[in-house]
Amino acid sequence: MATFYLPVELTSVQKQILTALINLFSVYDFSTTDKSIKGESIAKETGKNPGTIRNQMQSLKALRLVEGVPGPHGGYRPTAFAYEALDISRLDSPAEVLFYHNEEICSDILPLEITLTSVNHPDLCRAKVRVLGPTRNLKQYDSVRIGPTPLSKLTIDGTIEAKDETHGILILEIKSMSAESKSHTLNN
Repeated sequence: MATFYLPVELTSVQKQILTALINLFSVYDFSTTDKSIKGESIAKETGKNPGTIRNQMQSLKALRLVEGVPGPHGGYRPTAFAYEALDISRLDSPAEVLFYHNEEICSDILPLEITLTSVNHPDLCRAKVRVLGPTRNLKQYDSVRIGPTPLSKLTIDGTIEAKDETHGILILEIKSMSAESKSHTLNN
């Protein structure tokens, strides 16, 4: 019998908790399937009470977005449906795109998507960047550098104007962009 995922409308608290779980889960190297994230870690990441996390996890388990792992090393793991619900592509071996925060590399933050939002403005260029990983320590006006990207070797330097922790989005004011010059040939 086939199992189908039906899209559900999550509350902002559920999205924040599910995003935190996926972010924490992505930081660790889980070569075995018995690893999980403790509710206390999710509470710390979201700034929520551990009781709130437990209550919300019951709802998320009922929606098949989270699975509970019993036992002394127990906790929670996101299901494949959790990635779909948050519109996050799950890559087995993603390309390494570096993320620097205040000149220090952040190996636990993975840029997923960069959208240039105001390239035709004469004095200001902004980018919307979706990331996977904990963004709690990123603050407004902090400097960031992203790149180089795999294909175009694009590197972006900027400052954080705003962030949406629930959706893992940073709005950057771009100070500079550069790309390695390299000719690309498209075969028709």
